Amino acid sequence: MKRREEIKEILKERGEITLKELETQFPDCSGITLRRDLKFLEEEGLLRRTHGGAVALHTLSLEAENVFSQRASECVGEKCLIAKKAVAFIEPGRSIYIDAGSTMMQFVKEMPDEYLSVLTSGVNIALELIKKQKLSVTLIGGQVNRNTVSVSGTNCTRFIQEVNIDTAFIAASGFSIENGFTTGTYTEGESKKEVIGRARRVIILMGSNKMDKVLPFTFANMEDIDVLVSDESLDKDALRVVNSTGVEIV
Repeated sequence: MKRREEIKEILKERGEITLKELETQFPDCSGITLRRDLKFLEEEGLLRRTHGGAVALHTLSLEAENVFSQRASECVGEKCLIAKKAVAFIEPGRSIYIDAGSTMMQFVKEMPDEYLSVLTSGVNIALELIKKQKLSVTLIGGQVNRNTVSVSGTNCTRFIQEVNIDTAFIAASGFSIENGFTTGTYTEGESKKEVIGRARRVIILMGSNKMDKVLPFTFANMEDIDVLVSDESLDKDALRVVNSTGVEIV
């Protein structure tokens, strides 16, 4: 249909459009007809309807990529150091879990190509991992978070309950003595809890800039983990507290 093709071109050029703008563009069509057009194009996977209009899916993808790229460009040296330290804990032939996030992306880039069974919640992490030839990679299914490019939700936690994990490499968005390890999303926090409960060994990868940063949802306390991998700027007072729990500091 010509009108729908024109709507597609508008979205391709502008990224979004309102229903009022469509009514002006197509004065011979009713609002109901134009809503049906948007619904049809949404079902085709070309847009997402919003209140009063629509946004092209390619625009949403670019926004997600930009958010992750911005986070990935922060503290690159520290993330690289953390990643290099953490790969020393990988044991060939084991089942491991790799969390999502920009530090984890650096971690998988540093990983050797070994025979491993890898479970991950990171969409882009999985794409990076399949570049290696010896790994078996399983991506958990769930709702995608644009900021972290990760999946979480009820289906995700149910899946985790059915698997066995030797070592879990987990990212944390914040840590404080009072609140433990925290994250900004409830569903991601629940997924992390499930992984920690299933794993034989839990390793947290976290930059020193996350110390004394508190986000809404706690997913673990210091006594729940085995190893904390950080950079050289980790606060010495914090180290003393951590060491009192018996956690290995790297």
